[in-house]
Amino acid sequence: MAKKNTSQNKDSDKQKQLKKFTLDPKDKPLTTRQGLKVNDTNNSLKAGERGATLLEDFMLREKIHNFDHERIPERIVHARGSGAHGYFELYESIEKYSKAGIFTDTSRKTPVFVRFSTVAGSKGSTDLARDVRGFAVKFYTEEGTWDLVGNNMPIFFIQDAMKFPDLIHSVKPEPNNEIPQAASAHDTFYDFVSLTTETLHNHIWVMSDRGIPRSLRMMEGFGIHTFRLINGKGEAHFVKFHWKPKLGVHSVTWDEAVKISGADSDFHRRDLWDAIEAGQYPEWELGLQIVPEEDEHKFDFDLLDPTKLIPEEMVPVQLIGRMVLNRNPENFFAETEQVAFLPGNIVPGIDFTNDPLLQGRLFSYRDTQLSRLGSHNFHQIPINRPIGEVHNNQRDGHMQMEIPKGRTAYFPNSLSGGCPYLSTVAEGGFEPYQERIDAKKIRGRSESFSDHFSQPALFYRSLADWEKQHVTDAYSFELGKCDHDHIKERMLWLIAQIDSGLAKKVGENLGMKVPSKIEKPINQAIGADANVKDHQPGKKKNYLDKAPALSQANTKFDTIATRKVAFLVADGFNMKDFDNMKKALEKEKAMVKLIAPHGGTITCDSGMEHKVDASIMTTESVLYDAVFIPGGEKSIKALLTKSKFVKFVDEAFKHCKAIAVTNEGVQILESGNMKDFKTDKAIFQDGKVKEFIEAIAKHRNWERMEVAEKIAI
Repeated sequence: MAKKNTSQNKDSDKQKQLKKFTLDPKDKPLTTRQGLKVNDTNNSLKAGERGATLLEDFMLREKIHNFDHERIPERIVHARGSGAHGYFELYESIEKYSKAGIFTDTSRKTPVFVRFSTVAGSKGSTDLARDVRGFAVKFYTEEGTWDLVGNNMPIFFIQDAMKFPDLIHSVKPEPNNEIPQAASAHDTFYDFVSLTTETLHNHIWVMSDRGIPRSLRMMEGFGIHTFRLINGKGEAHFVKFHWKPKLGVHSVTWDEAVKISGADSDFHRRDLWDAIEAGQYPEWELGLQIVPEEDEHKFDFDLLDPTKLIPEEMVPVQLIGRMVLNRNPENFFAETEQVAFLPGNIVPGIDFTNDPLLQGRLFSYRDTQLSRLGSHNFHQIPINRPIGEVHNNQRDGHMQMEIPKGRTAYFPNSLSGGCPYLSTVAEGGFEPYQERIDAKKIRGRSESFSDHFSQPALFYRSLADWEKQHVTDAYSFELGKCDHDHIKERMLWLIAQIDSGLAKKVGENLGMKVPSKIEKPINQAIGADANVKDHQPGKKKNYLDKAPALSQANTKFDTIATRKVAFLVADGFNMKDFDNMKKALEKEKAMVKLIAPHGGTITCDSGMEHKVDASIMTTESVLYDAVFIPGGEKSIKALLTKSKFVKFVDEAFKHCKAIAVTNEGVQILESGNMKDFKTDKAIFQDGKVKEFIEAIAKHRNWERMEVAEKIAI
């Protein structure tokens, strides 16, 4: 009897299994929930390619309606959030552009509630995930509630709301194993990104330091979409909204983010809360980029495309007011968790455009809030209530919290004197902008949306060398977590369309060559044949060599307010050195934290007791912005008995932070792995207080990065 070839049988079984899961595309046509075959799931139905999205688009409503109701009770996206109360003040009236009271009345102090969030993770995920951050502001104006619901990046991943469920499904934990949480470094996300090239601009922002901010107080905010401002004459201007932080825009390194997630996963939430409790109120200035309607088509990109920004070098940002957050919530659930933001909440003087992503959000947000909060009466929850009186004929329903009076609930009526009555435009009644629409119903996308490479290339060109290195490292880490080579090859080819040098470096880190071509280098490669042709990415343009405003190297470096400085001390530390530095730092509104070998208190060389903020075993270097070590022979000897103090300083050096020592404190530096620290521009000996403060304000000494990278921690 012939002996069976076991190896061949195993290979045969494996091939059968692979064949079992390899389906012909014709086996599973995409359908609606009613079995209707779908020929386009990438574009909403519009009045012309650049026209408004139509309410009759049942496919859009079915797709988003299902997506909005997938999970309860936490938000499907932006589940992990932190909030605070504050106010907005206008610097000067812009009645030339808008009749909105918030933009014309400088005597007002408009209450606001702001919610910051990560996008992909669950409520229990870490604050330090590499992710887009939500930046949503609820203005309680006298004319009604206005919600500016944006992010910390000026663009979004997709151009049409029809693609939003696909985007989020790809970045969420993979459904077979619910891995990974709050992370984009996995195959399904990069499979989607590599086949949907419109994502590349927002994606490179996430790969940059913008994806891991130092603090919620140190990041920009953007309205993302192009909106309209309407003045008293009914004239319209296009506008993009910006929030500019007074503290500048700063980030942490990826190595820090990983370690902070373990040391304090609530790092951003705690930072915001502590700053407000300490009276260090975060501030942002509201800026506008205003474009006359007649200039709508003068750019090399489409103003209605939410994956495009307007470079500030082309249209400057006008700063018109400031927002201050000065009060923490009394109850997290009642306020931060129950707050409901709706892009459709606007006031007279502000209106929408035909941006197809914005148009879809106008439907989606109300639908998802209804699902999450359980009732259409969610506007009656205290955090969501407008400050003005509400009068209408809408009645009853689940969780009705008001007691409407009177016998009529219809319009028109005579039994209630015609009340509530309709307001005229002159009385503040809302009137939509009268835009002429004359187009065929079409499920498609304008050719002007097809440029997917120019702006990510501009972004990368505009970065400082250290920022570019961080982008390289981020792509390398993320793609290194993917298992499928064909996905990595597609991504390398696409990165090469942004910058060939960047792609080459990432390829070297992956051990792969950048392909000269790929089989289907197109957006929506798996779409219907008729639409594939329409979605070829356009050729890269260079309409601006660099946009300096895009680089964090050009942010504000003029303050150390709220920066946390770790003082490494033990019994017997030099009180004179300690007090001199502490007073100087606190004068500049920095926060001094005492780190000691143990908790409780320690005693200086003057016999005074000092409360310890954290023992060395309960904290990490990554939680602080700078380090100071006062002298004192007894203190330094005690610190050197615990190796973590040396590691603490080495890690601060590795992350390019400012370090200062006095007298015997230099022994800690000499005991570590730092080479040539005496020539480092951000390491100071002998009490150079002024220079130390200036170095902290610069955020990091990036000149140190090449040397610091060689230190193993």
